[in-house]
Amino acid sequence: MIRRAWRNLSGPQRTLAQTVGVVVFMGSLGFASVPLYDLFCRVTGYGGTTQVAQADSGVVLDHTVRVRFDASKARDFPWEFRPVQRTMEVRLGETNLAFYEAYNPTDEPVAGIASFNVTPYDAGLHFAKIHCFCFEFQVLEPGERVEMPVSFFVDPAMLDDAEARGIRQITLSYTFHKADLPEEYAALAEPDAETSAR
Repeated sequence: MIRRAWRNLSGPQRTLAQTVGVVVFMGSLGFASVPLYDLFCRVTGYGGTTQVAQADSGVVLDHTVRVRFDASKARDFPWEFRPVQRTMEVRLGETNLAFYEAYNPTDEPVAGIASFNVTPYDAGLHFAKIHCFCFEFQVLEPGERVEMPVSFFVDPAMLDDAEARGIRQITLSYTFHKADLPEEYAALAEPDAETSAR
């Protein structure tokens, strides 16, 4: 039926149909590219993307690496943000807990969200986070200070990876970016209609 309809189209109609088909196809690729790229990064550790683990590794080796913690923020983001501990010597497979501290020095609530990566990039495939605050929406009240935990381990399989086995230091970096406040905060910030009318 589709072939018959295609044959019945004139030259300009076929050209239009092909153009629309190409646009729909390219739009579909654009829509799918973000989740596919994210999946690719998680599977391969590309670009320093870390792995996500649901539990401890189950195997702990005596071989150690140093993990360095780095904190930064977007240009106009007002929070103070830092790692509580700058470095940690960890055994491969051992579950570790580190903390980052955030402080809102302003007189209004501020929302933020953190992105992350590890360097060298070859370590991304072997750095597994069990729990972290990355990509979780955070709101700090005026003057509020919080400690945010990250639970992680470095996979012992790193020693079997020819490109990663020589790594002696891994840097875990978080960058906070400003986010829009949730609706409940936005509603509190708006003047009350009855108060405004008085």
